[in-house]
Amino acid sequence: MSQSEPEAKIFACSQSVYLAEKISAAYGIPLGKMTMSHYSDGEFQPSYEESIRGIRVFLVCSTFPTADNLMELLLMIDAAKRASARHITAVIPYFGWARQDRKDKPRVPIGAKLIAKMLETAGATRIMTMDLHADQIQGFFEKPVDHLFASTIFLPYIESLKLDNLMIASPDMGGSKRAYAYSKFLNSEVVICYKQRKAANVIATMELIGEVKGKNVVLVDDMIDTGGTLAKAADLMIEKGALSVRAICTHAILSGDAYEKIENSKLLELIVTDSIPLKKQSNKIKVVSCAPLFAEVMNMVQHNNSISGKFLM
Repeated sequence: MSQSEPEAKIFACSQSVYLAEKISAAYGIPLGKMTMSHYSDGEFQPSYEESIRGIRVFLVCSTFPTADNLMELLLMIDAAKRASARHITAVIPYFGWARQDRKDKPRVPIGAKLIAKMLETAGATRIMTMDLHADQIQGFFEKPVDHLFASTIFLPYIESLKLDNLMIASPDMGGSKRAYAYSKFLNSEVVICYKQRKAANVIATMELIGEVKGKNVVLVDDMIDTGGTLAKAADLMIEKGALSVRAICTHAILSGDAYEKIENSKLLELIVTDSIPLKKQSNKIKVVSCAPLFAEVMNMVQHNNSISGKFLM
């Protein structure tokens, strides 16, 4: 490779090695070597075990809990900067703290903005992520942000099902834009769930805006946390005459008793990406890998090619 186009290298934080290995295989280069030293009190220190001087490094790290994942990424960015990497691209398939994108009540932080500033201060020169909880988070960065959409891998899967009377659904009002984008591509109708919460992760009431009788419904959302919303929506839709209900969620957080809720719900299938590793297997959960998408876009970025063709939504 010429001096004007140095080779890129891919590294991963501890909890994202499973995904980074798939990304590097799809990219066509081996995963970079690094070690993570641990002190007895839990403090850790990353170390690159190969030269990264003057090249682009891609640091793969989903920042799901615990906060150690984010801290690892920040330390890896700082280490890369001090090792004279030319470009430092933080590849964050799941961007944690994205639900804190605004002040929704007094005396609370805007966590997503804080994380953006921390990443830039550490030395990241580019951010690559997928299906942010709120699009405006891109504006929290002063560096370029490649915001990928999982629709590029989910839409072919939906089409492969060849469902008659297909209907796209949003589990809440906030996801209606995403649902309409899917429906436009698939030429289908849309139904919206209107819900009211008693508290975070606790739904008081839910109603449907639209008719689902005789339809094969596909719920689309950016993440699934406790699973309560999707389970309740699926049960309500079957009650209202839907033939089947599936759900497509990019990020499988699946906290608390989410697996039990999914298993006991009327959901026929839950399709997710591997941006977050599953805690356990389930017959109802199908994983579609986002590794080929990230590998392709990373290759385009490295070779200064346009990535606009990767945006179906």
